Amino acid sequence: MRIGCILFFIFLMSGCKGPEPRKPVKVKSGSFFKQSVARNKLLLAEEEKVIKDIIAKDTLHEYVSDPNGFWYYYELKNDTAQYTPKTNDQILFSYNVRTLEDKILYNEQDIGPISYTVDKEQLFPGLQNAVKLLKINERINFIFPSLQAYGYLGDGNAIGPKTPIQASVELYTIIIDPDSLNLKSQIK
Repeated sequence: MRIGCILFFIFLMSGCKGPEPRKPVKVKSGSFFKQSVARNKLLLAEEEKVIKDIIAKDTLHEYVSDPNGFWYYYELKNDTAQYTPKTNDQILFSYNVRTLEDKILYNEQDIGPISYTVDKEQLFPGLQNAVKLLKINERINFIFPSLQAYGYLGDGNAIGPKTPIQASVELYTIIIDPDSLNLKSQIK
């Protein structure tokens, strides 16, 4: 009987294993992502065509194409200032948001002046890069494709999904981060 109990105990212990991970029921091929990329490229190409048509018709302004995927022209340029905002600088600016047809979605009074720490706080992607182009007392008009604006979802309010926009941005002040100044003096 003792041997039977020992064998039974060994049998119970050998049957206990740790949890085994479950295998996936279905393996995804990645075709959804490939289709999504193709849709994004098509959407961007269509938006760029519309934007380039607007630029071609606007003979009053000289547009600059930015490597980040948007276009702009100066409404008010400051040729005497040298410094543009860098990461960790504190800036004060205002902006408005309009459709490509120039209909105002948000004016500067709706938004108010914005105090922003460069690259440390959330803005829509195009605006986050755009503020780094401004010098104090400059005003620039930007045209952003939807992927640089509010993307697939819009802002849940006045800006709909997949909507390219224009924004006129003015920079008032820059409080330069002392650490970036110390870095510059150490490099020299």
